[in-house]
Amino acid sequence: MSVYISYNFTVTPKEPASEILMAELGYAGFESFVDSENGFIGYIQKAEWNEGILESIFVLNNDEFKISYNIEEIEQVNWNKEWEKNFNPIQVDDLVSIRAPFHDDPDLKYDIVIEPKMSFGTGHHETTHMMVQHLNRLDLTGNKTLDMGCGTGILAIFAEMKGAKPIDAIDIDTWCYENSIENVERNKCEHISVYEGDASLLKNKKYDVVIANINRNILLNDMKTYADCLNKEGILLLSGFYKVDIPIIEKEISKYDLKIESVIERNNWVSLKCVC
Repeated sequence: MSVYISYNFTVTPKEPASEILMAELGYAGFESFVDSENGFIGYIQKAEWNEGILESIFVLNNDEFKISYNIEEIEQVNWNKEWEKNFNPIQVDDLVSIRAPFHDDPDLKYDIVIEPKMSFGTGHHETTHMMVQHLNRLDLTGNKTLDMGCGTGILAIFAEMKGAKPIDAIDIDTWCYENSIENVERNKCEHISVYEGDASLLKNKKYDVVIANINRNILLNDMKTYADCLNKEGILLLSGFYKVDIPIIEKEISKYDLKIESVIERNNWVSLKCVC
């Protein structure tokens, strides 16, 4: 049985600091997060943990937030039980339902069934919610599409529901890769191929639509690759950053003859639709 280290974080103010901290911890190796009244609990396998693991977490040194934590060594967590307690069904624009298998179908136009386990992308986070909104406004019929950093596969799944095909879904995390495959099958998708890896898999690939909901630094680093993948008159959907980050994102996309066509904002997080 695997042994885990849990960090019980107290965060003031809770948002947006909690979301930023979760994102940074995810890249440091933390596998799952459970919301609490004053913050959240993060879990990491003891085998992946070291005493200096928080040294590179930028938000912990930000004077705008007050963050404290307690550490505890625990036995294997029943992840399904934990997320089931905290995962409530949601609806986007009264058209898209995002729910777990044990929730009732609300009979909306689009019904996405997700069992996220430890992967990112249930629709609850602002960035995923906004990307669903962008996709809902597009006619994706027959559009070859890429979901980069696919997490649970939710955006690739919704893209297929909107008519996109074929679709590539890519994530560097093994758990996300496996979870995306499970959710693709769960939603009976027929046009999605899931791959484990990073932007190096995109060499010589071309798409009509590129979806990239990751984080600012990775987006900036891989922007040229995304731009090179776009067909003429292609669409690039970006999220995973804040409103204050728009200028630096806009400066980067302009290097590749892309421009921002529309912006969706939700609790200081933003999602951009960029066009050639």
